[in-house]
This record gives sequence, C-alpha cells and structure tokens, in this order.
Amino acid sequence: MSKRDGVDAVPGGRKRRPPRRPRPAANKAPAPDPGSAAAAGKAAGAGGSGVLGRLTAALGGGKAGDRGRAGRPGNTAPRFTKPVNLASVLGWTVLSILVPGAAHLRAGHRRTGLILVSVYAAVLLGALAFVLLNLDNLGIFVRGSLLMTVTVMAALAALSWFALVISSYVSLRPNRLNQQAQIVSGIVVGVLCVAVMAPFALAATALQTTKDAIEQIFPSGNTDPDIAPIKEEDPWNGKDRVNFLLIGGDAASNRTGVRTDSMNVASVHIPTGTTVLFSLPRNLQHVRFPPSSPLRKQFPNGYMAELHQGGLLNEVWQYANDHPDLAGGRNKGPRALMDAIGYTLGLKIDYYAMMNMYGFADLVDAIGGLKIRVEEDVKWGGLYGTAGTIKAGYRRLSGEEALWYGRSRVNSDDFNRMGRQRCVIGAFAQQATPDKILTNFTDIARATKRLAQTNIPKELVEPLVSLALKVKNAKISSLQFVPPEYWPGSADWPKIRRAATKAVQDSLKPARRARTADVTASPGAPTATASPTGAVAAKPTATPTRNSQKAGAKSIEELCGL
Repeated sequence: MSKRDGVDAVPGGRKRRPPRRPRPAANKAPAPDPGSAAAAGKAAGAGGSGVLGRLTAALGGGKAGDRGRAGRPGNTAPRFTKPVNLASVLGWTVLSILVPGAAHLRAGHRRTGLILVSVYAAVLLGALAFVLLNLDNLGIFVRGSLLMTVTVMAALAALSWFALVISSYVSLRPNRLNQQAQIVSGIVVGVLCVAVMAPFALAATALQTTKDAIEQIFPSGNTDPDIAPIKEEDPWNGKDRVNFLLIGGDAASNRTGVRTDSMNVASVHIPTGTTVLFSLPRNLQHVRFPPSSPLRKQFPNGYMAELHQGGLLNEVWQYANDHPDLAGGRNKGPRALMDAIGYTLGLKIDYYAMMNMYGFADLVDAIGGLKIRVEEDVKWGGLYGTAGTIKAGYRRLSGEEALWYGRSRVNSDDFNRMGRQRCVIGAFAQQATPDKILTNFTDIARATKRLAQTNIPKELVEPLVSLALKVKNAKISSLQFVPPEYWPGSADWPKIRRAATKAVQDSLKPARRARTADVTASPGAPTATASPTGAVAAKPTATPTRNSQKAGAKSIEELCGL
C-alpha cells in the first residue's frame, strides 16, 4: 500500500489533514523534542485518544491556548479568580484609602503593596508612640515648631493620598471594564481624590490658625521687666503658686478708653491645679498701691482718696495710661492694676489677660453655649432690658446671652453682676471639655484672637496648657468681696488680706477638713460627694446677692448649681 493510500487515508477516500502547527511567538519556549512527553501528548491529542490524550497533554504542558493568561511564559502575575467588575474596582480603591497597598496586593503587585502597608503601619505606630510619650506634657502640642512640622506633614499627606487613590485605581486595570463602567468609575475616583485631601487640608488650616493665634496673642520674648525669664527646665521659677489677673474689658464705641468692669484673680497651686477665684467689685474705692509702684507717691493714702465718691478700681488702668509721667512710662495701665489688686489681696500677681467682652461671647458660641442655672429672670439689653429675657431654670445660653447674663444691671446691682460673672467663668471652666475644644478648634482659635492683650510670654504657653488641664480636674473655690462682709466704699484692707490668705490655705486642705471649714470641692475633686456611693451633696444656694453672701470661700458648684 502506498503512502498515499496508507496511514494518511481515511474511509471515504478523504485525506487526513495534518495537525496545525502553532504560530511561533517572540517569547515562546523552544519546540519540545519529538521524543519528549509533550510531543507524545500532542500526538495522542491529535490521534483523538480521549481522556488519555488530554491527561498526557496536561502533564506535558498542553496547548498554549489552554493555559490562559496566567500560564503564558514571561507573565508571573496571578490571574483574578473572578472577573473584574465596577463594584470590585471601586471597593478595592476605597479600601486602599484606609489601608494603603490593599488594591496593589489585590492586583498582584505584591512588592509595592507590602511597601505601602509597611510605611503606613510605621507612621501610625510612630504617631501613637509620640502621643503616649507626651501624655504628661500635652503642652508640647502647641509648640510652634511642632505645629509647623505637623502642618507641612498634613500638606504632604494630602498629596500622598491623592496619588495613592490614582495609583490604586490604575493598578486594578479599569480598562477591562466596559465603556460605561469606566466612565462611572473615573467620576467616582475623581470625587474620592478630592474627598481624601479635605481632612488633611482642614487639619493644616486649623494648625496654622492656632499658630497664628498664639503668635498674635502672646508676646515673644520678655517684654515686661517685672517678669522673670522663662526657663525651659523650670518655667515657673521654683514657685508652687501662680496668680493670674483675669479682666473683662468693656471698650465700647460710645466709651472713652478701657473700662475693666470684671476683675478676678485666679490663684493656682501648680503641683495640684487647685484654684481659688477672687472676685473684686468694680466700685472698690481708694485702693492702695505697693511701695514699689510709682503711683504710690501720687496716692499715698489710696487712689483718689481725696474724692469721696471717686477713685473706683475700674478706673486705675485708664488713669495710668492717661498719665505716663506718674505711672512710670507709657501703657502702664496693666501693671498699675496688677499692683493695686495684688497689694489689696496680699498676693503677687504674676500675669494678666484681658478679654474684650464680645470676644468672650465668641468663645462661648465656639463651644456650643453654656448650661447655667438661672435663679430668676434676667432682662438684658440697654437700660431697661428691652432686648430679651433669660428665663429662670437650667438654660443653655448662647454667647450673647451669657455675656448679658453676666453684665445686665436691670433690677440688680454690681454685686449681683459679680455673682453671675463668677458663675459664667465657672461654667466655662467646667464645660470647655477637650472633646468640644478639638471639635471646634478653629473657631476657638479665631475667637481667642479677640483677647485684647496679655503679658503671658509665648514661651510660657506650653507649660500653661499643662497647668490648665490640672485646673480643669481640680478643686475650684471662690471668694468675692461684697457686702455685708466687705463694703467697697470703706474697705477693711487687713480683713481682705486675711480672708484671701485663709482661702488659699483652706484650698489645700483635704476634702474632709475643707468641708468643715465651709469649703466644698468642685466636681473634679476626689471627694466623697463626687463618688457615686458617697453622701448626697448639699443643695446649691441661690446666686449670691448682698443679702445672701457669707464669709469664706465656697465651691463654684455650691454657689452656682453647676
């Protein structure tokens, strides 16, 4: 039988067509040896030997078309177990925002994905370690150099996350989607790029606002010769107590100069944060100046002692500014007032801070208002209270309402106003919690810029923040010098000094002893009344008036029902 009629012949006289040879590829491996298993597999497959032929082809490598994309020589990327779709592309892109590198790992770019995950974890751990190591010195977070560093890092992070979203999206090969899905995914990823940058931009803005506020409010360097240099290792210069004069200035457009209508001294025990708040009436007459004050020569018997109805305490600041030749230089109003009040209480006033009344209203609004117990209706606005009425009861006051609650004179006198002002200060100290401060950080920083002025140096801001956190959780007691114990028109100066000294001493006594001395701890103090299992606290008294004020310092909670 000839070759023509032999093996290549099939029944019916038709010739057997030889198997088609695969088209050669550029990176295709050399053809297998005819005696190899691959050749045998091909022969078996060509002969149509069924299961055996397919098994042999599989063992020998099979056809190039049967191996799919993952089996092509030179392509080591793993293939997707499921077909890619719009939901998976967007889902993995969003996940990569929270876990950088997730989309790259899903797409098979393992090295890039692992690098991104490792860098992200290292940054998180580093930030957490920094916070934990500085929990006892939270003031470091207002340091100018740190604020600038974090601002720059926030800007870089915004750009990095923008690039991360784009890179994650591209790595998932969205070109395999249909045209409609590509358009939708592109729009969504564009929105994500803007969205991921927004938090970092807001953080950078808040930090920059804080830095600007600190630089604007607090003077750089030692501008006051009466203030000792600030030492980094001991910012309080070895003292265990620091005294701040807190002033509410009322410099309205229809008034000449600055009127210090609200004057309070916060005497703070540095180790514990225990604070005594002294309130002085604006109409305290004929205050004395210490021998070191230049005004002592002008008023040896007291400020304007020759005037029977004159010489009020709230006039000292403006008088010193108007008479620099007598006060020892220009802009000596703050120093004159600090000297007069410090000499009156027998304390050395270290620093002062004066805030415009309307700046305080902005601060109250920034933390969401103040919840205050109003004993009786208070009309506000003008001389007759035509603007509105603050009803009695527990009320959440806006900034404007809290401002007028503390300064309204309708149907009340200066001593009523002092009591209400003290309650507003106490409520702000208690309710300006860290979560509210962080939530409204930018608004608070902007409102704080309305501080008229202070002599607290910028170098003291960092330890001052740490001290403020101590005060927030410590006992705060209050003493105001009002009738019937203290008459502003004929003040008993030795009696005032003795009362101030006793209030400071009593504030450091243990809670049990302080309670017998008619001093009750405020909510943050570790006393039996603050414990859930302790005794029930006494019912708060009404807002102090000239008839209800008693001698001795009392807690803000007891006086104001906070």
